Formats: sequence, C-alpha cells, structure tokens
Amino acid sequence: MKSRRNFIKSCCSLAAAGAGAHVARLGLVSAQAQSVTGYKALVCVFMFGGNDANNMIVPLDSARYNLYRTMRGPVALAQNVLLPVSAGGQAYGFHPRLVNLQRIYNQQRAAMVFNVGTLVRPTTRAQLNSTPLPRNLYSHSDQTQQWQTSDPMGGATGWGGRVNDLLASVNTGSLPPGVSLNGGNSMLLSGVTTKGLNFSNSSSFGLSTFGDSTSMNARINGLQRILTFDTGLQMVGAANGVLADSIRSAQQVNAALNSAPPLPVQFPGSGLGDQLAQTARIISVRGALGMNRQIFFAGIGGFDNHEDLLNRHDGLMGAVDAAIGAFQAAMEAMGVSNNVTLFTESEFNRTGNSNANVGSDHGWGSHHFVVGGAVQGGRAAGEFPVHELRGPDDAGSRGNFIPKLSLDQYAATLAQWFGVPPSNLVSIFPNLANFSPQTLPLF
Repeated sequence: MKSRRNFIKSCCSLAAAGAGAHVARLGLVSAQAQSVTGYKALVCVFMFGGNDANNMIVPLDSARYNLYRTMRGPVALAQNVLLPVSAGGQAYGFHPRLVNLQRIYNQQRAAMVFNVGTLVRPTTRAQLNSTPLPRNLYSHSDQTQQWQTSDPMGGATGWGGRVNDLLASVNTGSLPPGVSLNGGNSMLLSGVTTKGLNFSNSSSFGLSTFGDSTSMNARINGLQRILTFDTGLQMVGAANGVLADSIRSAQQVNAALNSAPPLPVQFPGSGLGDQLAQTARIISVRGALGMNRQIFFAGIGGFDNHEDLLNRHDGLMGAVDAAIGAFQAAMEAMGVSNNVTLFTESEFNRTGNSNANVGSDHGWGSHHFVVGGAVQGGRAAGEFPVHELRGPDDAGSRGNFIPKLSLDQYAATLAQWFGVPPSNLVSIFPNLANFSPQTLPLF
C-alpha cells in the first residue's frame, strides 16, 4: 500500500509539473496575445463515425476518375452526377448533394484540404514498419480524441482549449471562450486554464422552463441555495461550482439574446442546422457578451457506414451542405464573414474499396473543407492521393490513404489565423516541429 501511495503521489506530481510548465509557457506569450484586436471565431463541424471523403471530393479528369471508379467499385459515384470545381489546374467533383459548398467554393470563400490526418512525423508506405505511428489508427474513440487534441498518442487537453488558454485574456466578458453546441463535453475545447461551455440542447440555453415564472424562479433560487451550501467535500464543491458557472453563463447568453435581432436566414431544422443557428445567434451578440475570440464546436453523427454507403452518405452530405450553406449566408448577411472561419473534422476517412455489404470500413487520411470570407478560396492545400490499391499512398491493400498533411499543420493554420503568433505555435502543437511547412496557404 505504501508503494502504491508513493506511485500515485509521484504521478500526480508529474502531472502537476507538466501542467505548470504549459501554463508558464503560455504566460511568456500573454503580452503578445494582448495585441490581438477585433473579433474572430473558429467553428468546428465534426462528422462523427468517419466521413467517407473519397465520395465527398472526387477527381474528375478521365485518367484519375477511372482509377477512382476501379478502386471504389459498387460505391463509386457516377461521373456525370458530380459537381465540377477546379483547383491548381485539376478538375474535381463534389458530392452531388454539396450544392451550397460548390457555390461557396466557386465564390472563392471555401478551400479544400487534401489527405490530412493524424501523424507523428511524415510517413511513406515504405516507412510504415520503421516509424512511429499514431496510437490505434482505426479506432473511433482514439482517433476522435487525437483529432481534437492534436496529439497522436492521445492527450489530456484539446488544441482549441490550448489556443484559448493563450488568447482568452483578450475577451472582456466572463463567458468561456469555447462553446459546444453538440450536447456534451468537447475535448477540443478543454484547456489547462480555460474550459468549454456545453449546451446539452442546441435549441435552448440554460434550464428549461416549466410552470409559471414564479414557480420557475422559486426552483432556480432553491437550486442556487443548494449550490452555495458548503458541504466541506472538495469534489461536491467543485461540481457545484461547475454547475453554478454554467447557469450564470446561460443567463448571460439569454440576457444578451433577448435584444438580438432574428437571424437573417432560415436554417434547416436538422440537428446540425440547430447547432449552427445557435452559433450564429451567439456570434450576433458577441459585443454584448464582451467576446473577441471564440471557438465553437458542432457535430453530426451517422458516418460509420459499413453498409449501404451510397444511400446513407447521400443524406448526410445533404444535411452537412444545407447547414453550412445557411451558416455562411448568415455570416455574410451579418457582415462578419471575414471574421468567422468554419472547418470540418472527422476521426478518419473510409477504405478506398467496398466491403461485402456495399459499405466502406475505417481508413486514415481524409479531405476537409475550410469556409469563410478570410479563406483564399477556390483552391486546395495538400496533395491528392493516388487511387490505387496497394499503391504508393495505401497503408495496406484497401485504400487506407497515408496522410500527406498532418492534423498539426491543419490546426496550426487555423490557430495562426485566429491570432496565435507564429513563434508560439509549437507551444500549442508540440508535434508541429516534425513538419514543414508548419502552416498551409489557406488565408
């Protein structure tokens, strides 16, 4: 027992030392953060389950499309239904349901990011057995964690939370700088010194009302008395503090929204549509809330399509496109399109070839979109993979594409636009030092 206690004590000391060192590094650059001016927001749309990006962006020229069609077999999309775009002199096709993203891309307000994924360091097919690889590459939980922490071995804090640790001091209000509308905790927003604000219901903020206002106020007052009762127990006190902070934050948001004008566009009545509508509403009252920097997290599930891929993915792409289209239209109508950047994430891509159930299985490197008025749109970053089973970009025999861009480069690019000084990116993304260039030409 003594040995066990000493072990736990030493582990806690190490953890505290690590967190302290991280806070100290951020303290060294706090003066630089104070020079940040104006408003900016990052909005993450996470596609849970592993989006089949092979059918989200497809090469359209005859030679490369034929390789794609051969590789995909029964889950290939017909060439004539794809929505044409171009990048770098090459022809590509968006999934037929991405009509809004095609329009926004052609208006040069969206960019593609090719074959990005979790990496320890640049890796080729020949190096797979001799270089460190991210932990549990094809695991939903591990890869979701790694995409949100930018740590290929897992991690205790999110990269968005670490960004907020650095920049939160530019906000004059008391609202947390990270807001999740996805109905639960988001690792992306969890920092060392900052935390995310989580709304469990994307259609409302705070406690749901019941009965008349007198009854509701009595119940809230009773709850607040419970929260301020000193039990003497640290864990109970901490939990009460978190709940009390959440109630105060919800009340602040609701008070600000009471004087906000209605949204200028109609959002789709989907889960993701509701989340992005609420994001737009909070952005609309940024001044009243004293916010200069905010990171939002929204999500949509259902992408783990091991069967019936074409039908299921079609509906999902339609839902994503409608919600992003409405959100971008709202940002433009509100005059903040240049200040708000939306980006997509998913734990991994799917296999290049089909399985026996006309679905696809867990893959690796994937394609993503970055959307906003500040984006250098109508272009792509990264290198599109070769659609060839057991080819140069395949980690195995099924089209598991080895990423050419790391998540660190993708996230660091977003963080730099958000206001993180270039010299401090490695303090937030320690693995970034393994890659060159460290940021992408997206803005």
